[in-house]
Amino acid sequence: MSQLVSSPTPTASASLELMRPTTSSLISSENLLLKQKKVFEKFASVEIDGQKYMNQDDFVSAVAPGEDYKKIRKEQFGILFRIADNGKKGLISFQDFVIFENLLSKPDAEYDIAFRLFDIEGKGKITIERFKDILSSNVTPDSIPFDFDCDWLKLYVGRAPEKKHELAYEEFTQLLKGLQSERLRQEFKFYDKEGIGYITPDNFKKIILSIARHKISDYVIENLPTLCNLYAGNKISYASVVAFHNVVRQMDMVERIVHKAISESSDGKITKNDFLNTASRETRFSLFTPLEADIIFHFAGLGNPSGRLSRRDFAQLLDSKWERRTEIKPTIKTQTKEHTGVLWVVLHQIYTFFLGSIAGAVGATVVYPIDLVKTRMQNQRSKVVGELLYRNSIDCFRKVVQNEGLLGLYSGLGPQLVGVAPEKAIKLTVNDFARAQLKNKDTGAIPIYYEILSGGLAGGCQVIFTNPLEIVKIRLQIQGEVAKNVDIPRKSAINIIKDLGLFGLYRGASACLLRDIPFSGIYFTTYAHIKKDIFGEGPNKKCSISELLIAGAAAGMPAAYLTTPADVIKTRLQVEVRKGETSYSGIFDACRKIFREEGLMAFFKGGPARVFRSSPQFGTTLMVYELLQRWLPWSSSEEKVGKVISAVTDSGDLGYLKSRNALKILLDLDYKFGVVPKNVSTPT
Repeated sequence: MSQLVSSPTPTASASLELMRPTTSSLISSENLLLKQKKVFEKFASVEIDGQKYMNQDDFVSAVAPGEDYKKIRKEQFGILFRIADNGKKGLISFQDFVIFENLLSKPDAEYDIAFRLFDIEGKGKITIERFKDILSSNVTPDSIPFDFDCDWLKLYVGRAPEKKHELAYEEFTQLLKGLQSERLRQEFKFYDKEGIGYITPDNFKKIILSIARHKISDYVIENLPTLCNLYAGNKISYASVVAFHNVVRQMDMVERIVHKAISESSDGKITKNDFLNTASRETRFSLFTPLEADIIFHFAGLGNPSGRLSRRDFAQLLDSKWERRTEIKPTIKTQTKEHTGVLWVVLHQIYTFFLGSIAGAVGATVVYPIDLVKTRMQNQRSKVVGELLYRNSIDCFRKVVQNEGLLGLYSGLGPQLVGVAPEKAIKLTVNDFARAQLKNKDTGAIPIYYEILSGGLAGGCQVIFTNPLEIVKIRLQIQGEVAKNVDIPRKSAINIIKDLGLFGLYRGASACLLRDIPFSGIYFTTYAHIKKDIFGEGPNKKCSISELLIAGAAAGMPAAYLTTPADVIKTRLQVEVRKGETSYSGIFDACRKIFREEGLMAFFKGGPARVFRSSPQFGTTLMVYELLQRWLPWSSSEEKVGKVISAVTDSGDLGYLKSRNALKILLDLDYKFGVVPKNVSTPT
């Protein structure tokens, strides 16, 4: 009973103290306004009489940064622009933007925005006719038509045509909450032509996509038809459809119960019974039926038939873009001081050089036998005196082992390791440095032509080490077959360097540039896009070891094969010419003679071996390089604890999530809400 008795009234002084704004709240408001001003200035592209304004594209870019517009279309974010455009002029001022941001901060923002969209005249009430017009004009013609004459809707507005009443804000929000369930019932009835209480898996997928596509993950979307496998039969009942819909609507509670149950589990995994037991303890009333629990574990456990599921299994259910981000409470701010200056730049390049050296040495060692086979195949002439030594790469590999032993596969590895450290280090360092300088400082994005340029610069710079390394390595690799045939002693790397001299070490450098510049331009660009576009790497996700290895290996394939002609020319120019073999005076002379004597395909000799070498080598090198960066992170900043109070997080992620939430209720009406064909007009 004590809970029903009011508490004593605070004293006057206490009341004044409660009303007095605190320092933290003042600073919070000021910081928030500054952040909003910064965002507005960044995206506003229209200027009239010295004042900046946002058009619709500017506004959408500001409230949905980084959105891919796959689940929520760009024109759907444009609905928010219609709400923010108070003057209906097609432009938004800074004041309009601040008012809209304030609207998003309301706890019922999604309902408020929906009400404003339907309440065009601003009367504070909505007629059933206006509701019907707005809803019908904002869904596409291919949507299942909604029966506005249904008994469910009449319960809200009245049955008698002359006595239908208007809906105030509170009544309208309640109607919206129940509308999705009514749509689900009507759509099930539409597909259940025979009235048997079952529909096909394909029709079930259509229903769920129309009302919940924006909430569930792509993984669940692809596997929606598998719900028919939950129980015997190949169709889906109305009970299962309703149960699935309830699970989607209660996903926040599902997440909370799963988190609690897993935290109490010894191995971080739970069964369906663990879930239901935790749900019964954590909630006053039973929220989930056995059928709903079956559905949760069915979709979460598609890749794990054991029945014991981890947090990662459950994470597949919900679209990650709806993940909640916790706003930081007022606290002491940590100030970060970035070290700048030439010294720190040099130290960072040394750090990158060191990691690149280790990664390059590991990659080179892994694939060196393939490189040796590739070199010997490329040096083999079809018009040379005597018979061919090797029929193909496999035959070459077998004969090297047979004639020179297993160690013969590593002829010249020593100089390779000495040279590969600066070679790969320079390539990785220059590419990283160039990308850092050419990318957009605000978004981190880099155009593809700058990506190619960065890689090309890296490839060009490495030639200063690559060319001497390659010519010594090639002569060491080739002398194994010469020594076997002519019975002459092998030369050491030092002897070869002395014989060549300084200028001789750069013989064929132009061909080396012709190979390395396009190779690196193709490789680094392809590698970056495989990680980003295929494996989804971003600020919140790092590629796994296997993904890094696959990305590096896949990127090496086109880069290696497309530059094979340049590699063949380089090899011919750098190898020591034997008696009876054609000699070349330069790139064009080599092109002409190789084509005339051996045909077009001679330019692709050793191409497969080059792919088999470059693909795993660069896959291994880039994998080791990125893992070393994670294990030995570079930091040029010094953190100090300041006395500045801050209550606002980075407005980017939080504002973006609020914008998505603001559309949530409208997308619940129809996932294509607002995507209207050009010949359909929206009431104004």
